[in-house]
Amino acid sequence: MRQRLPRGTCAWAVAALWPLGISSGHAAEAATAIERPAIKANRWQEDWSALQAPSLRTEPLDGLKYIELPGNDPQRYLSLGATLRDRYEMNDANGFGTRGARDSWVIQRLQVHADLHLNEHWRLFTQLEDARAFNKKTLGGADQNHLDLRLAFAEYVNTLGEDTFKARVGRQDFAFDLQRFISSRDGPNVRQSFDALWADWETPQWRLIGIASHPVQYQDERHFDDKSNSAVAFHMVRAERLVGGKNELSAYYGLYEERDAGYLDAEGDEHRHIFDARLGGSAGGYDWDLEAMLQGGSVGTKDIRAWATGSRLGYTWKTAAWAPRVGLQLDAASGDRHTGDGSLETFNPLFPNGYYFSLAGYTGYSNLYHVKPSVTVKPTVGLSVQAAVGLLWRQTTEDAVYTQPAIPVAGTAGQGGRWTGYYDQIRADYAFNRHLSGAIEAVHYEVGPALREAGGHDSNYLGIETKFMW
Repeated sequence: MRQRLPRGTCAWAVAALWPLGISSGHAAEAATAIERPAIKANRWQEDWSALQAPSLRTEPLDGLKYIELPGNDPQRYLSLGATLRDRYEMNDANGFGTRGARDSWVIQRLQVHADLHLNEHWRLFTQLEDARAFNKKTLGGADQNHLDLRLAFAEYVNTLGEDTFKARVGRQDFAFDLQRFISSRDGPNVRQSFDALWADWETPQWRLIGIASHPVQYQDERHFDDKSNSAVAFHMVRAERLVGGKNELSAYYGLYEERDAGYLDAEGDEHRHIFDARLGGSAGGYDWDLEAMLQGGSVGTKDIRAWATGSRLGYTWKTAAWAPRVGLQLDAASGDRHTGDGSLETFNPLFPNGYYFSLAGYTGYSNLYHVKPSVTVKPTVGLSVQAAVGLLWRQTTEDAVYTQPAIPVAGTAGQGGRWTGYYDQIRADYAFNRHLSGAIEAVHYEVGPALREAGGHDSNYLGIETKFMW
């Protein structure tokens, strides 16, 4: 008979330990073992209740990570934290030189948060964000947003036997899978938030999620002026299952709506139906992530018929020096093959993560074929270095070449051949300690004839980043 999990233990997390050869009883013990919490990219996912044990308060200011509140309840506490990220960037050809000259700047993002746990079921999470771009000649919507409310939600959690129910309401973020199409947009300076209602039900094998949301419309005229974007809505029903141990199988239906949407060959209200499936996992040194998406619906009077696929495959020699990994990334997304007809085939990448290709922003997930071999090594503890080459073609020459997030390069639609160009990328990440990390990324893009004939030219990007998290 399967051992019953302790109250408050997430059965989904315990199930992930099964492929490691841990029984359900031992998995429960491992999940509830007292250890110092990890700092996460999404700060709201952290749980600092373990610091009620004085032996784990080993760092300065730990008294602010777990502030027990009146009531003699160890699950009633306040936790404070902050994240500061600075990045120097240089881009000598924005939009391949079609949208601006050489530019260099510094972006800075400061976030502070308060996580208030009222008891084992209820909590309130709030995060403020101040994002600034210094000396940037051309400001985009994701570059700068002075002090504003990034996250503010109430959450309810209840464990029923081996199952867990969660619900959140308010301003929040969410990201799925490799964040190809739905991300928290961590690469740019201003992250993506949603005013949303979220609910999920988790069992040892299944997770069911429902979301109703409007993305936040960022404004930078004064402090605290961001608001829900009533012109755009995104809703989702999603199912996830663990198969064959720790392999993740997921599928979802989503609805993306936008008033007065504009594409090269369509204008009007957009109602886009989304069907997505993904399988990710690893075994014996191999790792894989496969995803496919179909899109239907309409934009104005035109029917949507779009699709995209993405895959990452790799093999790691775990016992070899530097633990080298060879990888291959393959991506494809539809473009509009016939202008002036009754259909729109340009794929909408929704809320993509620019990290997926590179920080340079040269490549958008629309109308493309993308092949990217890579090699990653770890010369020392905390250091990871990746070198890659990305080869790019258009899916159809009738549609444009797109940059991040889905911006068509002027003069490319219907002009030139399929070959877009290639880019070289090298990136190094180093964790100095659990609080401080750094990264350097360099990208060189060699343009093809279609971009060159449109007035574009070869492009170079450099980013140097430091991040402190407390």
